[in-house]
Amino acid sequence: MNLGKKIKQMRNQKGLTQEELADRCELTKGYISQLENNLNSPSIATLTDILSALGSNLAEFFQEEVEEKIVFSKNEFIEKDADGVLQNWLIPNAQKNMMEPIHVVLDEGASTAGDIPHEGEEFGYVLDGKIAIVLGNKHYVCKKGEAFYYTASKPHSIYNKGKGKAKFLWISTPPNF
Repeated sequence: MNLGKKIKQMRNQKGLTQEELADRCELTKGYISQLENNLNSPSIATLTDILSALGSNLAEFFQEEVEEKIVFSKNEFIEKDADGVLQNWLIPNAQKNMMEPIHVVLDEGASTAGDIPHEGEEFGYVLDGKIAIVLGNKHYVCKKGEAFYYTASKPHSIYNKGKGKAKFLWISTPPNF
């Protein structure tokens, strides 16, 4: 870790000059300059004072930021193809997230497995074809360009109600697949 660079970055984020930071810590501007240029190393007590003046602490300062993965490519998707239902989990390990998006392709006449009532909500957007959402004992038709949304408190499933393949995005929160 580059202590000087990180301290300088924090100082700049707070809009402080080296002199202002030095005054707050009872240090000299020269000392702060040397520290930011990695020409000296602070004691733990001095570093604690500097971080306090910058609104931070040792634990936050030394915590390494984990780079969050934002973009996922097709070769990272997890695919399951069975009984005329092709499911692509678009975000690997999404079970640890608040929602889980799946791209589903239903062959003509195919249906997703029935899902028992559970906590959460489900949303979908039909990309192609026509589907029916079975929610309890009711059926709702949803076609290309339309969306659906429901709480998952009743048994539910989705089947292809049209000719040819039906394609839709299906998002569950919390993940339940």
